[in-house]
Amino acid sequence: MMESSFRDDRRHFLVTASLGLVAASVTPAWAAGAVLPAPQSLSNELGKALEKGNPLVVMVSLEGCPFCRVARDSYLEPLRRQDGMPVFQIDMRSSQTVRDFSGANLTHDQLVQAWRVTIAPTVLFFGPSGKEVVARMEGGYIPDFYGAYLDQRIEQARAAIKSAKSS
Repeated sequence: MMESSFRDDRRHFLVTASLGLVAASVTPAWAAGAVLPAPQSLSNELGKALEKGNPLVVMVSLEGCPFCRVARDSYLEPLRRQDGMPVFQIDMRSSQTVRDFSGANLTHDQLVQAWRVTIAPTVLFFGPSGKEVVARMEGGYIPDFYGAYLDQRIEQARAAIKSAKSS
C-alpha cells in the first residue's frame, strides 16, 4: 500500500516536472503569457454559461506556477478566445473579492479553501446551482494529453447540464 502511494506520488511529480520542462522550452521567459479574467460574480457568469449549455470553467492558479501558465496559455485561453467557452481564473492566496454562487463576497483565497483546492493548477467545471458536474483536473497532466482530457471533461459537463435541464 505504501509502495503504491509512493509510486503514485513519484509519477505525479515526474508528469508535473515534464510539463514544466515543456513550458520552459515552449514559452520564452520574456513572454507575458495569457491572462484569464477574474469573475466579479460566479453566479452571473454561471447563468450566462448555462444559457449556452456550457459549464462555467474556473482555473485555480498560483502566481509564478509554470504548470498554470502552460494550462492557461496553451489550452484555457485559446478555448475562451476561439470557442467562446466561459473560462475564468481564481488565484490562490489572492485577497481580491468575488461574489460566490450563494451571493456572498469572498476573497479568492477563501474560495480556494472552500473548494478544498490544494494543487495548482486545478480546473473546475460548474453546472446548475454552482455544483461541480465532472471531476476536476488537478495538477499537470502529460502535455500531449492535457487538451484531450480537457475536451473530455467539457463534453461530460455539457452532457450533465443537458441531462439536468431535461429532468
